[in-house]
Amino acid sequence: MTAPAQRTALLIDGASLHSAAKALGFDVDFRRLREQFDPGGLLVRAIYYVSTSEGLEPVLRPLLDWLAYNGFTVTEKPVKEFVDDRGYRRVKGNIAVELTVDAIELAPRLDHIVLIAGDGDLRPLVKALQSRGIRVSVVSTTSTDPPMVADQLRRQADEFIELAELRSRIQRDRSERDAAGSAATAVGGGPRLSRLPG
Repeated sequence: MTAPAQRTALLIDGASLHSAAKALGFDVDFRRLREQFDPGGLLVRAIYYVSTSEGLEPVLRPLLDWLAYNGFTVTEKPVKEFVDDRGYRRVKGNIAVELTVDAIELAPRLDHIVLIAGDGDLRPLVKALQSRGIRVSVVSTTSTDPPMVADQLRRQADEFIELAELRSRIQRDRSERDAAGSAATAVGGGPRLSRLPG
């Protein structure tokens, strides 16, 4: 985990965290998550990345507002809809570029980056950060079938932190979850498919 003397940034792929936590059967308490990686009070930045659409906006807004008011920077990117060659409507919302740019810009002021993500496309970013002397921890899970983290990303990291092992420390209490309603349950998800008529 994070050593007390390390200047740290917490970069969270919202869809990846949501999918992994959902597959493991729990909701994340973001206050506890932030505290988990800020034991020495040297968390330079906590950034939550999310792809949004008009349909998801009303459901996501309470969570994103809460994060923004509680020490997180929220980076939103509108999803793009397109029709594939088989006539299926697909939704694409990849935040890898935004996350990469932020990580490279923050790197000179950091000792450690905690990356909560599973996309193998982030491996070159991890390698680039390591070449600048930054220690990189990746948080995701291999406890699901299939695993939620790409093997190449997990292997490149200086440390892999199993999300299932963090559960007891970052899980939202059931009473809080019931009171919060469905706002935090729609934080991400994969591509949506629907057949176009004709």
